[in-house]
Amino acid sequence: MRQSSPPDGPVRARLRSEQAEMTILQSYILRRVVQMFLSALLPVLGIIWTTQALQRINLVTDTGQSIGAFLQLATLILPTVIPLVLPFALAIGITQALATMNNDSELTVIESAGGSRGIILRPILGLALAVSAVSFTVDNFVEPLVRQQVRQMIASANADLLSSVVQENTFRKIADGLYIQIGGRRGGGVLTGIFVGDSRDPNVEFVYYAREGAVDEASSALVMKDGEVHRKLPDGGVSIIKFDSYAFDLTEMTRKVGAATLRAQDQDLLTLLHPDPADSNYQRRPQTYVAELHRRLTEWTFPIIFALIGLVVSSDARSHREARLHPTATALLLMLLFRWMTFYAANGAEEEQLFVPLMYVIPAITTFLCVRQLASNKRLVIPKTFQEKFADLTGRLRLLRFGNSDREAR
Repeated sequence: MRQSSPPDGPVRARLRSEQAEMTILQSYILRRVVQMFLSALLPVLGIIWTTQALQRINLVTDTGQSIGAFLQLATLILPTVIPLVLPFALAIGITQALATMNNDSELTVIESAGGSRGIILRPILGLALAVSAVSFTVDNFVEPLVRQQVRQMIASANADLLSSVVQENTFRKIADGLYIQIGGRRGGGVLTGIFVGDSRDPNVEFVYYAREGAVDEASSALVMKDGEVHRKLPDGGVSIIKFDSYAFDLTEMTRKVGAATLRAQDQDLLTLLHPDPADSNYQRRPQTYVAELHRRLTEWTFPIIFALIGLVVSSDARSHREARLHPTATALLLMLLFRWMTFYAANGAEEEQLFVPLMYVIPAITTFLCVRQLASNKRLVIPKTFQEKFADLTGRLRLLRFGNSDREAR
């Protein structure tokens, strides 16, 4: 007779219950990290975006563009900032969330209940993969597109300089030593009461007056009619010449629409893979295209690497009595060191091909060290020599503070 196996219903039920508890716990950890991530991302992103936008406020002041054009330009700048901020914000969110859980003894409870570190690693690494995918998309497809639009906007604003910058009853500086004012505007683009002061040549100064004139967009010239030119020499002598028509050339101060120069960082990924040999910028500096291509192929992994750094310094339960730097401070120091090395390699790759392998070696070594540290289940501790020096320095500072307090009391 065949013996029937004992029912395994209770075992399966217990396993399902444990899996459900793990899923709930991982969802809780993920929610805490996402909240901290967004809390770090939005303010930093806003500050850097505002700084970058204000650096281009001269588009409004110098070329007479509307505030709407400035807001459009500021909006286009936003995607260029996102890939820089995402890795740091993610690491800050991870370390802050896990440090808070450690302070609330939640990490200790997980360890005491027999939970593995994988419970913490899986949701955070999943989030890091999603952030890296966003970074790759923005860096390789969205950012090049908006960079091209920004350069086209700036080129169009410069091309429209003559028709927009000259405002009624206002002295406008066109270039160093060159000022223009008009009294009014009439239909057909006619300008009245024109004044031009030109002191660009240190040996002679010209002042132009004209009853009316117009901007010739084809030749980038201000055509003045019925006026006179005052020519002042260094010795104080002044000569006056009257004219019926005079064309004042402003070609040097304007650029034609469509003259925007696209550099390597403005190109999309496909263009970097197959650059146009006829591109003048590529002909002058082909190595910058190589460096930009490899930067795009490596920097999208930075959110994963920064997440690993954050996990190394904060994913284990610690006693409140342990002497250590705050996990966020430790992570920031390590991330800044990593970012400095990658910047150095990327900048060097623009000049020398030898730096290109270094752009891959630095992330690979950092990833290997982080994975090995996490797999070993060992804590990242301060070496004893540093602990002793830190304790000695802390003791000296306390003695100095108490000594000053005693002297003040006396």
